[in-house]
Amino acid sequence: MKIIYLDIRYKVANTKILDAILNMNRSYYSDTISNFINEDSSSILGKLNTSHTNENLNIKQTRAWEAQIDLLKTCLADLADERVLFEFAIPRMGKRVDNIVVLGNHILVIEFKIGSDTYDKSSINQVVDYALDLFNFHETSHSKSIVPILVSTNAATVVNSMVKAGNLYEPILCNTQTLRPTISNLLELNSSDNGAVDDWEQGRYKPTPTIIEAAQALYNGHSVEDISRYEAGETNLFNTTNELNKIIERSKSKGSKSISFVTGVPGAGKTLVGLNVTNERKKIAEDENAVFLSGNGPLVTVLREALARDRKRAADEADEKLKISDARREVKPTIQNVHHFRNDYLKSTEAPDERVAVFDEAQRAWNVHQTSKFVREKHDLPDFTMSEPHCLIDYMNRHEGWCSVVCLVGGGQEINTGEAGINEWIRTIKAEFPTWDVHYSDLISESTNYLTDKELVAWVKNNGHSSCNLHLGVSVRSFRSEILSAFVENLLNLELEESKRLFNELRDKYPIVLTRNRDIYKGWLNKMKRGSERTGVLVSLNAKRLRPEGIDSENALRSQSDDSKIANWFLNSEEDVRSSLSLEIPSTEFAIQGLELDWACVAWGGDLSLQNGDWAFQKFIGSKWINIGKEATQKYLLNTYRVLLTRARQGMIIFIPLGDSKDITRLESRYNETFEYLNSIGIPEVN
Repeated sequence: MKIIYLDIRYKVANTKILDAILNMNRSYYSDTISNFINEDSSSILGKLNTSHTNENLNIKQTRAWEAQIDLLKTCLADLADERVLFEFAIPRMGKRVDNIVVLGNHILVIEFKIGSDTYDKSSINQVVDYALDLFNFHETSHSKSIVPILVSTNAATVVNSMVKAGNLYEPILCNTQTLRPTISNLLELNSSDNGAVDDWEQGRYKPTPTIIEAAQALYNGHSVEDISRYEAGETNLFNTTNELNKIIERSKSKGSKSISFVTGVPGAGKTLVGLNVTNERKKIAEDENAVFLSGNGPLVTVLREALARDRKRAADEADEKLKISDARREVKPTIQNVHHFRNDYLKSTEAPDERVAVFDEAQRAWNVHQTSKFVREKHDLPDFTMSEPHCLIDYMNRHEGWCSVVCLVGGGQEINTGEAGINEWIRTIKAEFPTWDVHYSDLISESTNYLTDKELVAWVKNNGHSSCNLHLGVSVRSFRSEILSAFVENLLNLELEESKRLFNELRDKYPIVLTRNRDIYKGWLNKMKRGSERTGVLVSLNAKRLRPEGIDSENALRSQSDDSKIANWFLNSEEDVRSSLSLEIPSTEFAIQGLELDWACVAWGGDLSLQNGDWAFQKFIGSKWINIGKEATQKYLLNTYRVLLTRARQGMIIFIPLGDSKDITRLESRYNETFEYLNSIGIPEVN
């Protein structure tokens, strides 16, 4: 029997039961419009109050529902068998939309701002986001026309154009007086389908959240089942979470120590799995705790700040007094910088508070040289000779009895000198901790992107436990196409025919275009963006000669940037020039790794260029380009572009400069062959 875990405490033996459970609380109230109109308003309000399980229900929310009920009864009076829903769940965002009206082939997504006299940008983005969520992730909405409607009850009347792109309407703005005629106009465009009305609510919801949305939803009590797709096969986040929980439970019951390696393609959801395991294990029992650790400073900064802002927003809505500084302190223990965790090991001989430690991007842990150099210089320990994996495992090994370590490993993503890769983790276990239980996927030993030492491969196969559930082979970052990572891999490996084949599969789901004009890429990004989707410019830190094109890599976002600069870039609105949305400040591979945008411009620099059919690897020093001869450094540079080309969830534009015949550092020949190669794959140029 296949067991599916909703939470470590509850087991369900069939995916149909799981679907039923997930749909059970999809909305607080759902009925035909005729029943809604005939039902006493106080009865409807009572059902809403009962469904609202949050103890912070306040009078402000209750009065908002009263106003919505009264207004909708008036505006929907001409309808009968159509359906109305209150507080429909959007789990990917951890929120609920005020109302859904299912007309047939038109789905009205209505967000009320009771008492508001403006159609503010954030509210418009909010309702568009809800509409996009249904459009992208709700099965029975895919073939419908989705209509986002913002109702600011006291705002001025505006003329709406009723324009739609594909099946998604532009946002419609209404007040108390214009909502009813707007619905009447939409009815004239609608084709009635009562069967579709009945079936719509039961449609499966298959979201792929951004990592920020996922962190917020998980922190607020959702599980990975709520906010991610649960598809069959070894690519399933759900199965991977299950497998890790079983390994942890086994260690706990046996009193043993275990280490698990979760591999995956870029954007496959490794971080999501790690966050989910961390949240689940923190609430199992008082003697068990978990921590999510990452050496990716920008990821830690952005997730912490996103959680803190979301916590502050929720507190404000509940009329709870909470300072943002207190919210930041509250969320800090959940997500920590792995280097700070390591430093705690150096300061004390005690075991850590946590028995479960999840290491994100474990391949980026420092090798012996890098770690020893840092510890000797910063902690005055001249005899220290450990790698970072050795430090971290040794720290967890201090526990009496059980503990479990989870390493999330991205293949081919080492981009920094001194990053040890997966070899160092296995070498440490083999030499120093051979009694630990090792769990891995076959991909760790079969792919050159992971474990490359043949002796270590043999040791793992003889001493470890293999599970296909510990590999995530499908990208969920790019929900529009799951073959993006394979396409990028072949593109960088100069496999022209396979790149062509994959691009033909990709192009209709995931737009990729080329331009040689910087004004074009800005216009394209702004055209593609909808709601609060994020755009941004990405560039290699080593692409120093893009400054004449207005892209300054030396002042771009990087891992050493201060926390506020990083948080502002990823989280602030388009009105803030420090935001990624302003398209003024680019991000490098060091700040964007592990994070994502919806739409990206990848600015291709002169550091990686095609010359006579092969990649030329160069670094700009002083006033000229210098060839990179070291194979490891060449690999880092190739990985840089792998990272940059896999950051966008929905599509990207690649900007390749024309060059300048009068500037020896920016000659046309540095860029033309690269452009021609990408164009020959089939990537079209936009002018």
